Amino acid sequence: MTRAAAVKDVVKGLAMASHPGPTVAVTTLVTVVAWSAGRDLAGCLLVAAAILTGHLSIGWSNDAIDATRDTSVDRKDKPIVLGLVSRRTVWTGATVTAAACIPLSLASGLLAGLAHLVGVASAWAYNLGLKSTRISWVPYAVAFGLLPSFVTLGTSGTWAPWWASAAAALLGVGAHLANVVPDLADDLATGVRGWPQRLGWLARFLAPLPLAVATALLVIAPPGPVGVVGWIALAVVAALLVVIVAWKDAPFLITIAVAAVSIVALVIRGDALVP
Repeated sequence: MTRAAAVKDVVKGLAMASHPGPTVAVTTLVTVVAWSAGRDLAGCLLVAAAILTGHLSIGWSNDAIDATRDTSVDRKDKPIVLGLVSRRTVWTGATVTAAACIPLSLASGLLAGLAHLVGVASAWAYNLGLKSTRISWVPYAVAFGLLPSFVTLGTSGTWAPWWASAAAALLGVGAHLANVVPDLADDLATGVRGWPQRLGWLARFLAPLPLAVATALLVIAPPGPVGVVGWIALAVVAALLVVIVAWKDAPFLITIAVAAVSIVALVIRGDALVP
């Protein structure tokens, strides 16, 4: 293998190990919410950099920590298992981005930075062992629940409204369920017994519920009228929930669609986050 090909494999492996879907989605979402809450261009770029480095460190640490377990079940979707990148390289990436996340988070202000860093630390705690406990949902609730306050503390110096924090925490719990469901069999085979694994097949049907409640909070709780868009969002979520319950083999993408509606609702009500 040529040096250029080896470098290409490492870059590809690091991209895969970063959990690119959630990393890009959360970075984009929080940045757009920051914009809708009134952050200027420089502020939005700082938010994006902090969220991106934090999520890269979370994704890479997850794959580095789980490398032995993933190898034991021959996870072909994992770059370390495929030999594209070494565990040591992934650990290095996780360490460097975690270190970079600290000043980038604090650049939005002390309280804002601490709020984000507590969320990142919660996600690392999940990777380091809480994922195999009954409270595996707690790190997700904490990490996501603090994101609105990271935005508002850096914008106006105030904590996010209760409804935004609660909705974001519910989004986190829903994301936890949605993220674990496809890997239930592999997790159980390697002894991972977190909350979704203990729920078993019920996890698939429960995943949309916290997302739906989050949507309802984001539409109804902020001050002012619900509006046409809000009612449409609630109707769409209600229809998707009916499909999930009635259609036993409903594609899991429908759960993702519920999450997408929640995210759109959060972006639309971003101006209500700050006084």
